[in-house]
Amino acid sequence: MTKKNYMEAVQETHFQLPGQVSFYRGKVRDIYYLENNLLVMLASDRISAFDRILPRPIAYKGQVLNQVARHFLEATRDIVPNWVIAYPDERSALGHLCTPYKIEMVIRGYLAGHAWREYRDGKRMISGARMPDGMKEGDPFPEAIITPATKAEEGHDEDISREEIIARGLVPPEEYALLEKYTRALFQRGSEMARQRGLILVDTKYEFGKKDGKIYLIDEIHSPDSSRYYLSEGYEERQKKGERQKQLSKEFVREWLMEHGFQGLEGQQMPELPDTFVKQVSQRYIELFEKITGKEFVAVEADLKRSEAVIKQSIKEFQ
Repeated sequence: MTKKNYMEAVQETHFQLPGQVSFYRGKVRDIYYLENNLLVMLASDRISAFDRILPRPIAYKGQVLNQVARHFLEATRDIVPNWVIAYPDERSALGHLCTPYKIEMVIRGYLAGHAWREYRDGKRMISGARMPDGMKEGDPFPEAIITPATKAEEGHDEDISREEIIARGLVPPEEYALLEKYTRALFQRGSEMARQRGLILVDTKYEFGKKDGKIYLIDEIHSPDSSRYYLSEGYEERQKKGERQKQLSKEFVREWLMEHGFQGLEGQQMPELPDTFVKQVSQRYIELFEKITGKEFVAVEADLKRSEAVIKQSIKEFQ
């Protein structure tokens, strides 16, 4: 791929779709709300870390996210229904408008990322779940732990326990029990699929919503934005030696930012992203797509006029 390819990316969209009633721009996705309780979710090439959108988009990232999500959503429909009706093109999905629960169901099979940073600082509880003493980064938990987080529209998500969720009325007790059941089943399926590809699903998050009294899995699943993967080969040896695990996730983006003095804290300035780093991030996303799906990534150049046209046609077929 040429430098030109890597520098061209979708920062945002401004479509006018049939039956459009409102629009929301999230950290990564542009969401078009339509009549008849439908929505179009379009994965831009924006990238976020520490709950902040980075100043430059990453070419092909949206395509990777959308196609990885499709791969796993279609492989888990037997566990829980999901929101998607159709995929108009490589970076968009048309589906049911659900009322989202205001929490994210985070599940962790290994001590890594945010949980490791909390553990390293001496904490042994996260979202009401206990982390055993004597662990080191990358160790597996005796059993995967569910560590929910509030879903913040702005700023940082916050850890929250099952008891707090129910006490605050965010999710009724019987529905929360279902969310936990779905979360564990989805994580088990994702772990099995990862294992077949020589990967370890370290941790991930799921989002759920309701429509007509029915719970749906919403948003993406098992993507590099929502999940962390280790390479299986050499995992045990690296743990024994106390070496960092080789991973496929966007954690390396967070690490690069931390090395350049940024963790999203007040007063910190986002560093400039050089071309070489932007290209590296794009390559890493493509690598993860091919590694996790076993499919060759076929890059589709961004063409927003074409995307808008095919999305409009898809909407007409389902309205």
